[in-house]
Amino acid sequence: MARIRIPSTIVIVFITIQTGFLLFMYARYSSFMPQSEEKPSQVHILILSSWRSGSSFVGQLFSQHPSVFYLMEPAWHVWVTMYQNSARVLHMAVRDLVRSVFLCDMSVFDAYMPWKRNLSDLFQWAVSRALCSAPACDSFQRTDITSEMACKTLCGRYPFSKVEEACKTYSHVVIKEVRFFDLKVLYPLLTDPSLNLKIIHLIRDPRAVVKSREQSIKALARDNGIVLSTNGTKVEDSKYKVMQEICRSHVQIYETATLKPPSFLKDRYLMIRFEDLVRDPLSEISEMYKFADLSLTPTLKSWIYNITHGQGPGKKKEAFRITSRDAISVSQAWRNVLSFQKIKKIQEVCKGAINMLGYRLVDSEKEQRDLSLDLVLPRRQNQFSWSSFNPKH
Repeated sequence: MARIRIPSTIVIVFITIQTGFLLFMYARYSSFMPQSEEKPSQVHILILSSWRSGSSFVGQLFSQHPSVFYLMEPAWHVWVTMYQNSARVLHMAVRDLVRSVFLCDMSVFDAYMPWKRNLSDLFQWAVSRALCSAPACDSFQRTDITSEMACKTLCGRYPFSKVEEACKTYSHVVIKEVRFFDLKVLYPLLTDPSLNLKIIHLIRDPRAVVKSREQSIKALARDNGIVLSTNGTKVEDSKYKVMQEICRSHVQIYETATLKPPSFLKDRYLMIRFEDLVRDPLSEISEMYKFADLSLTPTLKSWIYNITHGQGPGKKKEAFRITSRDAISVSQAWRNVLSFQKIKKIQEVCKGAINMLGYRLVDSEKEQRDLSLDLVLPRRQNQFSWSSFNPKH
């Protein structure tokens, strides 16, 4: 049988054409396929903290930004509805609600507010500038600095559907939460391809936290019971059991994020101390904004200066409000207000957190009252290197 010989040059040309055609078809097909590596269009920021740690103030630093849709503690609705459970049992429900809010899916609130509702049915809605300006409410512009009282007066009757409508128009969605006690609970959100999540972990000297909590004993009693798993019974925390859990959670979160953290946490965790924030507001806020891919505007700079340079430490009735105060005095007020006996007890239950997070213990009432003795240690830079751990962990 005769064999047909094809010159090698023709074979090479044929293979080249075939390869080019296959590459063309692959490129064309790929253009229609979803790109899993592409980040979502919105940036999602979770301000992770505990009660009375200055988190409402930090929340406002983001809320007043014209690019930010902000909600303060939406998981309050979970805890109010399911108050007979423990904080750890409620972690999953809280996480699911937070994820839905980040995705601007507000139908998640149907489980906690089944009735026909308005903006004003959402917990602390009026502290959100985004819910006080268009498209949620027509009374303010996005570039305005809004106040809670003015917003309550003008915007409360708008329908709840405006929450979702407004959320979808912003580049950044920011949530402040005090109801997470374990960073690992958030791993599914950090690995969720539909989210572009970053975490700002705000901490404060536990002794200052206790002083602030004493101004809000009744308001915190139900939450205390959930933290301590008392099956719905309210607790005043006179023995600092709740503070012990709060301190333990801050240590857990910080250690998880900095000691051999998983690779998906790279560049997505930032720890901020309240004391550093009030001492050098613009520098710390600039760091937070850079982390969140935001820019500081002249209007915000002016507002931040005014809000941190008021007169006096603030009144008891202002415990849950953001008013103009002498922020440094606020951060040091515990040293003149609390007895040394209380300080010793707090230091006993929170010693690990005080040491790890960069605060100095006091050994006497004299040291406590001596305001020339700085109890906030310099923040340690470069506490861990991303190249020093195995990404497979």
